[in-house]
Parts: sequence; structure tokens; C-alpha cells
Amino acid sequence: MVAEVLKALDLHPGEDCVDGTLGDGGHSLAILAAIAPSGRLLGIDADRQAIERARQRLQGYGDRVLLVQGNFANLAAIVRSQGLPHVSGVLLDLGLSSWQLGAAGRGFSFRDEALDMRLGEGQTLTAGEVVNTYSIEDLTRLIATYGEEPQARRIAQALVQGRPFTTAAEVAGAIERVSPRRGQRIHPATRTLQALRMYINQDLENLAAALRQAVELLQGGGRLVTIAYHSLEDRMIKVFMQEEARDCLCPPSQPVCTCGHKATVRILRRKVVKPSEEEVRRNPRVRSARLRACMAR
Repeated sequence: MVAEVLKALDLHPGEDCVDGTLGDGGHSLAILAAIAPSGRLLGIDADRQAIERARQRLQGYGDRVLLVQGNFANLAAIVRSQGLPHVSGVLLDLGLSSWQLGAAGRGFSFRDEALDMRLGEGQTLTAGEVVNTYSIEDLTRLIATYGEEPQARRIAQALVQGRPFTTAAEVAGAIERVSPRRGQRIHPATRTLQALRMYINQDLENLAAALRQAVELLQGGGRLVTIAYHSLEDRMIKVFMQEEARDCLCPPSQPVCTCGHKATVRILRRKVVKPSEEEVRRNPRVRSARLRACMAR
């Protein structure tokens, strides 16, 4: 959704921008072209491999590119450390890149011979530890909460009964045996593996922190653009933008405002932006992408 991202960011030559989820650097390339000749891009990613891949791809842009391995939950501190007190745009694309999904040894693919799922090097908890040690109750809660999986308890029981697991492929197979495809478009293990990844990497908690900091960093008129692939993430973003666009957050029944909240953003489009049919044909993985944007007041 590169064209949609650039339109929403509305960047101009000489402005500075943050790509908080660097990934393959595809969006960053387009952003650098939009802010040329002197605008700087700060690229952040928790994944060391993503940083190294992007460094090779963006090496021709010299000191216009600043790359930092870190989590966007620490967005404000990272931006300040790079000498960018304010920026004109922040992009948060929450999906994994194609090479991350396909990389062996990470555990993100149904066929992977690993069961890790950590993106940051400082993390200790792995998906393998979760599926092999958590109780049925804890697994049920995790899968239902992060995966919105209606068969969470049945899947949790199958995982406990099928232990031990050493690969993502084994986990996917155990889930498929108790929840067969039956004509479903997506693999029956999709929501569970996604829930494990989100739990391991604290995706929702980190997103909540990043959204708040992004708005505080933006100059007046600067824009925050997000792309979510999971309904929980998209819902969090939607509620955040709606609340930040209001002057009062008191209950409607309360006659006088006591919260003192003042609007910090203006929502640019009420309707979520989805990928075009052509883009979905080229890359089916983007079919669930949902883009939202707001502008700092």
C-alpha cells in the first residue's frame, strides 16, 4: 500500500519522517523520495535482521537515513537520541514482511522447523515455552484474547495433549486435526499462531505506547499513518484516534466536562483504507490490511 501511505503522510521536501516498523524498507524508499533532497528518515525495527537488510537496501542515501534497532514502544526516546525533536510523519506498518514469514528458524510459518517467534534479541519467552508449559486455562485465554479464536479451548486441549512440540509445523498439525479446514480460506492454525506471536512480542502493549508517543512527536499538521492486519490492533488504533480527536472524554450523561481532555489530532478519513483488488491479487497477504491516518493539531 505504498501509494496509499504516501498520500496519507502528505510529505514534502526537507521534512523528517519516522518509519517505526522498517521491515524490508519498501515504504522507507518511497518516503525518502518524497522528502528529498534533504529530508531525513529514521527507521526503527526490533528485528536485527530487518535492520541489516534495510541497511543494504538504503545505503545509497547516506546520512539521510538513520537506522535503529529497537522497539517502537520506546519511540520518543529513540527519536530524541537521533536528534529529531519533532517530525512531520510517523508510519507504523504492523505486519511482518514476506521474508520474515518465510525465514527458517523463526517459527512464523506453518512449515517452520522452529518454534521461537521472538522479534527482539532481549526477549526470553519463546512460543515453544508457551505451548509446552502453559495450562489449558492459560492457553485458552491467550488464544481467545489475542487470536479471537472461537475454538480456543478445544485447541488449547489439543496442544496440552500433544506435547512436546519443537516446531511450528507440529503445532499447526495438532490444531488442524481438531479443527479441520472444511473449505476455510485460511489455515485453521492461523489465529492461534498469530496469537502466540502477539503475546510473545507484547504487540498490543507496545502499540498502545507507540501511538501516544507518535502524536506527541508530530509537529502541527504532521501525520500518523498506521497499517494493521489484525482486528485487535485495528480496533485499538481506531479507538485511540477517535478519542484523541475529541475535546471531552466524559460520559455523554455527564452535564459538565471534568476530564479536561483536549483534542490532539484530526482524523483524515472516517472510513478505513483497504488495499486495492489489484494489490491483493499480486500479494494475497495484504488482504487484511487496514490503513488509518490522523493529523496533529
